[in-house]
Amino acid sequence: MSKYLVDKFLFTVDRDPELVERYREDPAGTVAWWEAERANRLLGCHTGESSTWQAFEPGEREALATHDYPALFGLGAHPFLTLTLFIAMFERDYDEPLGFQQEYARRLSHHSLPYPDIAT
Repeated sequence: MSKYLVDKFLFTVDRDPELVERYREDPAGTVAWWEAERANRLLGCHTGESSTWQAFEPGEREALATHDYPALFGLGAHPFLTLTLFIAMFERDYDEPLGFQQEYARRLSHHSLPYPDIAT
């Protein structure tokens, strides 16, 4: 698994409100576009420098394309990056305060320590 690339996706999408909305409305299309257009750009580099070898594994692509944050957590995606992006996308769908955070915790409650390794 490319934890780095999954975390890079979560990080870059979360920092762009338009991408957050795009990912909410069209997750599979956004993942495919991001992988083709942004995955190989160097973070923090605005001069067009890029690599050519990075790509999601099929399980990563599927989890991202279906908003499957429990699967992403199990694959080792950083939980803070996952939580902040999914809060931005789904908190508005809950009436009670911290509604999405409680759902996130409930859906990840089957995990026990030690959690999946989040080292990149």
